[in-house]
Amino acid sequence: MTFESDKIMFEIYQDTQYNKKYRVVYFTELNEHNKHEEINRALAGNHYFDGFIRDHKKDEAKKIIQSIIDELNEGNLLSSNEIKEKLKEYIP
Repeated sequence: MTFESDKIMFEIYQDTQYNKKYRVVYFTELNEHNKHEEINRALAGNHYFDGFIRDHKKDEAKKIIQSIIDELNEGNLLSSNEIKEKLKEYIP
């Protein structure tokens, strides 16, 4: 059984205000110092993909998410199914 506290919510979005780059925000890891800025930046961007990753494998999952961001920023668009496939063992 997976508890809410065992998951990290994230969103991949395209920044529309600065450089049109794809970015990721891990909502459940934000703190009081950065949460408003990061949430506002994500809300102002174009949503691309969102979901949850398991907390106990988060470092591995974040590396894969970063590789997805790198691919997107290189112009290689990925479908939701392709992203899910890359993250399948990290999604609760």
